[in-house]
Amino acid sequence: MDSQKLVRGLLIRGMLAGLVAGVLMWAFGLAIGEPQIRSAIAFEESVSPPSDEAPLVSRSMQETLGLLTGTIVYAVAIGGIFALVFAGVYGRIGRARPRVTAATLGLAAFVVIAFVPFLKYPSNPPAVGLDETIAFRTRVYFVMLLLSVVAAIAAVRLGRDAVKRLGAWNGALVGVGGYLALVVIASLLMPAVKEMPEGFSPDVLWHFRLATLGTHAVLYATLGLAFGALAERWITQAQGGAAGRYRTSSPSAGALRS
Repeated sequence: MDSQKLVRGLLIRGMLAGLVAGVLMWAFGLAIGEPQIRSAIAFEESVSPPSDEAPLVSRSMQETLGLLTGTIVYAVAIGGIFALVFAGVYGRIGRARPRVTAATLGLAAFVVIAFVPFLKYPSNPPAVGLDETIAFRTRVYFVMLLLSVVAAIAAVRLGRDAVKRLGAWNGALVGVGGYLALVVIASLLMPAVKEMPEGFSPDVLWHFRLATLGTHAVLYATLGLAFGALAERWITQAQGGAAGRYRTSSPSAGALRS
């Protein structure tokens, strides 16, 4: 099987895993996140009466079909990107089977893309944050996200060089330590954003933020596990038999790099 067909197969499976993840994200968000949003909207309406104009999209539509559409589109797109990144790293770092590579990649993506930016700029429900600072808060969040990704790339290169000199375990620790040092410095240099309205329930804020982080955890856990299972089966078929199932130095790994 040629490398283009192999990567195309991985891309399709990444998008399928993303579809499953999108549905699970919707279910999680509907059950855990939406009650907090309703509470936040109720607080907002209590301190600032709503407009008499009917909303373009009703709340019931937003939290059902709207939320489902958004999570599926987002998760399918991320699933495709995840599959392409997997194709680029599989067989290059360590001797891991596809399932392990995908699970590790899912965990790393969650930490770098979701968890670290969240620690600096956690998500806020309606009524938390000033309207005039939305653009600023959006910019600093994406800057923090970009810095986290750049720090991860630098840490991977640092870790690979350290592995050659110090061995696999010590080299991995150097890479992780380098990433942590870079993101801590970036977090300290980035401006703080604290806009908590008086009287807003801290429990609602806490549970909303946990729901947001949990939704991302559902996404990357599903991609890491579901895509890993699909990718391993696909790569095994590409190798022409189960004999190469656990070999990362097999022709399939070379095909992905060619």
